Order: sequence, then structure tokens, then C-alpha cells
Amino acid sequence: QVQLVESGGGLVQPGGSLRLSCAASGSIFSIYDMGWYRQAPGKQRELVAAITSGGSTSYADSVKGRFTISRDNAKNTVYLQMNSLKPEDTAVFYCFQKIQKTRAGWGMDYWGKGTLVTVSS
Repeated sequence: QVQLVESGGGLVQPGGSLRLSCAASGSIFSIYDMGWYRQAPGKQRELVAAITSGGSTSYADSVKGRFTISRDNAKNTVYLQMNSLKPEDTAVFYCFQKIQKTRAGWGMDYWGKGTLVTVSS
């Protein structure tokens, strides 16, 4: 089994910062893409940021220049540093990792359960 555990969400004032973490554990042979989605109340889930196994990154236009995604392959962990947070960033953030469990297998997407980020004064 593979599990993804997120941490780092919470309440922050506008202009503040938070750092989200998502660690994978279990039967893991290799990890490909990692990233973060978010879902705000009444809205569809949207891709926030992603990072490939080679370190290439991509971001939603709404977070460019404010959020930074990174990964630590030794720890099977992806991070999302969020700066200059705005009330419209309030959402449940979900991490994903494309994980190959065995040498003979293939990559499948695994998801965390979500962590709530609330930006409010």
C-alpha cells in the first residue's frame, strides 16, 4: 500500500506564508510527477503546481511568483511554499504523486486526503 500524508495547512492572515508538505510511504519503486491541486468552496478542483522527476515546474497563473513547488526525492516528499497569501487562496489543498510500486509495474496517481488553508484576517 502507498499512503500520502499532508501537513502544514492552517489559518493565516492575508500577506502571510505557509509551507505544505506531502510525504509518501509504503511500497515505492519510483516516483514521477508530484504536485498540488486545490478546491475552493463551490469551485472545481484546479491544478496549482506540479514538478517532474527532473525538476521542471509549472504553476497556475494565479499563483505564479507567489508559490514555489519543490521535492526531496530521498524523503519521497513534495513541498509547496506559499507566500503573499490572499483570501482567494482559501481552499482544501490536495497533493498527488505518480508512483511506480515495483520494477515491473507502472506509475499510478496517488492522492492525499487534503489539508485546509484559510486566508483571513
